[in-house]
Amino acid sequence: MSANIKEFIAPVPDFPKPGIVFRDISPLLAAPAAFKAAVHGMAELVRRSGATTVAAVESRGFIFGTAVALEAGLPMVLVRKQGKLPGDLEQVSYGLEYGKDTLEIKRDIMSPGARVAILDDVLATGGTAAATAELVSRAGGEVVSFVFLLEIVGLQGRDRLGDSKVACLVSF
Repeated sequence: MSANIKEFIAPVPDFPKPGIVFRDISPLLAAPAAFKAAVHGMAELVRRSGATTVAAVESRGFIFGTAVALEAGLPMVLVRKQGKLPGDLEQVSYGLEYGKDTLEIKRDIMSPGARVAILDDVLATGGTAAATAELVSRAGGEVVSFVFLLEIVGLQGRDRLGDSKVACLVSF
C-alpha cells in the first residue's frame, strides 16, 4: 500500500520558496481509504517498536498521531510550540532554516520510563525530531523510535537522529 499512499502526496514546486518542492498531504487526508492505510501502516510501525506511548509533534503530526495512538491502543502526548500548553513544562529551542523555534511538553504527562515513539508527518532535516527527542528524555521518557509518514531523503534528517530507529512509510 505504500506505493499507493505516495500517489496521494502531491508535489508543489517552488513552495515556500523557489527551488523547494513541498510535499502536500492534503490529498491523502481527503481520501479516506488512503488516509486509513497510512494510519494503519504507521500504527504497525509503532507497535513493532515496542513503544508504550506516542508523542506527536504540532501540528500535522497531531493528525496522524491521534489516529495512530488510537489504533495502537496507546496514550498520546502532545509536543507543542511555545505558549500553547499550561502547567509545568520542559522546553527546548532549536534552529530552523529561517530562524529559531521552541517546543514544549508537560513534565508530568508520561509515566517515568515510558517507551516513546515520536511521530510526525515529514522527516526533512531532522531538527524538529531531534528537539522532540530531547524533550521526551527531559520529561522522563525513553525514545524507542521515530515514525514518519514520509521522508525527504536528500535532506539527510536521519543523520541528526543518531542511532535511533527511524521508520517511514514513503520516501522522496
